[in-house]
Amino acid sequence: MAKKKTTEKEEEKVQAVTTEAPVKEVRQIADEEVTVEKTADGVIEVKKLDTVQNSAEELSIEQKLLSLYNLQQICSKIDEIRMIRGELPEEIRDNEDECEGKKTRIANLQEEIKNLKSNIAGENAKKADAAASIKRYEEQQNNVRNNREYESLSKEIEFQNLEIQVADKHIAKFEAEIAEKETKISDTQTRLEELEEVLKQKKAELEVIVADTEKEEKELIAKAEEHKEKVDARLLTAFERIRKNAHNGLAIVKIERDACGGCFSKIPPQRQLDIALHKKIIVCEACGRIFIDDKLVKSQYEPEIITGA
Repeated sequence: MAKKKTTEKEEEKVQAVTTEAPVKEVRQIADEEVTVEKTADGVIEVKKLDTVQNSAEELSIEQKLLSLYNLQQICSKIDEIRMIRGELPEEIRDNEDECEGKKTRIANLQEEIKNLKSNIAGENAKKADAAASIKRYEEQQNNVRNNREYESLSKEIEFQNLEIQVADKHIAKFEAEIAEKETKISDTQTRLEELEEVLKQKKAELEVIVADTEKEEKELIAKAEEHKEKVDARLLTAFERIRKNAHNGLAIVKIERDACGGCFSKIPPQRQLDIALHKKIIVCEACGRIFIDDKLVKSQYEPEIITGA
């Protein structure tokens, strides 16, 4: 009788669970720990807790390995697609940087020419002032009262003539520098136009390649994200780190001829047996790649990648 009351009490607790979303709770029913799950459609499931936990533990490593293996296949396919583009993206970036450098050089040369022209204007102003002074001194020479004043004015006229000569030298120097910089600008502009034409061609070529593979790449990236959600964060971080450091991008490999499929290091028989049991994640001691049993792949892995024609 007491057992019946306990069961009715537990059923009332289960009915009180909201039906808006699936809910799992642990209950003590008839001296046994069970999971009580109420789904969105109102269906109540009761399972022994130890059975659920053991089942999850048995499948978790297999599921993680298979998800990683499937993720690896998708990532390898994405790598192949990007490899088709070759070094074009990098070459385009280099060309763009070089074009920007040429444009900056032209702008700097133009600014220097502007400053030189300003200097020429300053020297011309000096010449004008000197010429005005010479004219004034020559007029004063007509009204001198003695030779001393005449000689003094003559020296001033001579000095102003020297000022004009110095200004002419400076102007000639500045004009030569302007001519040199204008030549550099012309050469740089020619080179810039050549680079822009090459850049245009490379961008057009890349656009054609991207147009052919963009759809497939997006689909593969979406699939990769789905599989990433099935792997815990720490394992996924390790997977991505291994892929980044591996020259071929392989982070999870099978054993081939008693050796690691990544670095080809020999694997001891006992370690091969542990890998075949897939009770835990095992990595290569030499390269750090994750191992997956070939039989597990053949028996449970269903390829999701459809190779394009």
